[in-house]
Amino acid sequence: MTALNTSARLTRRGFLGAAAASTGLALLPGSALAAQAAGTPGLPDLSGLPGVAPLGNGSGKPLVFGHRGASALRPEHTLAAYARAIADGADYIEPDLVSTRDGVLVARHDAYVNETTDVASRPEFASRKTRKTIDGETHEGWFVDDFTLAELKTLRAIERLPQLRPGSAAYNGMFQIVTFEEIIDFVAAEAAARGRLIGLVPELKSSTYFASVGLPLEDRFLAILAAHDYTRRNPVEIQSFEVSNLKYLRSKLGQRANLRLMQLVVSEPVRPMDVAAAGGTLTYAQMCTPAGLRDIARYADVVAPPTRAIIPLKKDGRLGEATSLVDDAHRAGLRVEPWTFRPENYFLAADFRSEAGPAARHEAGSIAEMRRYIATGIDGFFTDDPALGRAALA
Repeated sequence: MTALNTSARLTRRGFLGAAAASTGLALLPGSALAAQAAGTPGLPDLSGLPGVAPLGNGSGKPLVFGHRGASALRPEHTLAAYARAIADGADYIEPDLVSTRDGVLVARHDAYVNETTDVASRPEFASRKTRKTIDGETHEGWFVDDFTLAELKTLRAIERLPQLRPGSAAYNGMFQIVTFEEIIDFVAAEAAARGRLIGLVPELKSSTYFASVGLPLEDRFLAILAAHDYTRRNPVEIQSFEVSNLKYLRSKLGQRANLRLMQLVVSEPVRPMDVAAAGGTLTYAQMCTPAGLRDIARYADVVAPPTRAIIPLKKDGRLGEATSLVDDAHRAGLRVEPWTFRPENYFLAADFRSEAGPAARHEAGSIAEMRRYIATGIDGFFTDDPALGRAALA
């Protein structure tokens, strides 16, 4: 496998190796989003603006990020998954963002939509089946950038892991793909109804690929942030496995009271996709060293490693001793917010599994495992089941 192909695994799914009403979307000429072709201007300085919300949760405890919503319980990246995450106490919800053929940002984990929609059963789209290599990984099937938003809206979400999550799979076919703007409006309504802050932690997916097909994500994303009062004033943490897009966003956004940038990493000697595409040599393993973390702190506020980079597994599958990553990152001035805790035995360290088999949920074990990581001093964490994350912090 080449370095570029190895970099293909730099997604949370790849590293596992595991089996309110919508709003109108029309944008008037002259609106923030319509102006993206000319480049997005810097957003207004909000640092001293009354009403700009702080980024924390007010408790001093680590933040709970609803990974793709409450994706252990509802099909990921649906309003149902986000609603359940919010009801279960998530401080932030996560929309992974990709682009449609007509340039609309929608929430899907990646461009390949076979695993999370019913597209394969739709004869009207049979001719769209194709083969593409994205982030070094080749898939055959259907891809988000070959569909307009109107076409995607005819599809329905399905559970990615039905064997492990049959309860979530029972909701197959019920929910649409949603846009980033619909998610912002939904979160704003939920926050108002519940009387508490709900942050957004969007991830820009496959930026290098989307730029290569004429659908760059960053200016569209910035325009949406600027167009919505909720994202101008309330907590937003922006994630990416790539480096150049985060640096670009920092140049546009500067330092703002309600925004953080999050560098996603792994502890492997593989390169971010933008670095590989440019012929660079920087690897994630280098980024996770004390010197590499200091470099990240020049453009980002958070480093987000996989959980096992903080406490690795021993040969017997049990948790070992913690690495120095949390302390090293804190010394560099970075927050540490790892991914991802999941409640099924299949994903738990051997210390925390029950005897019920790999597909069984083991809530007590998941809570205990999260507490081991919380004790290392992490500042937040991603979980597929935010209710268990809240219990771990209780």
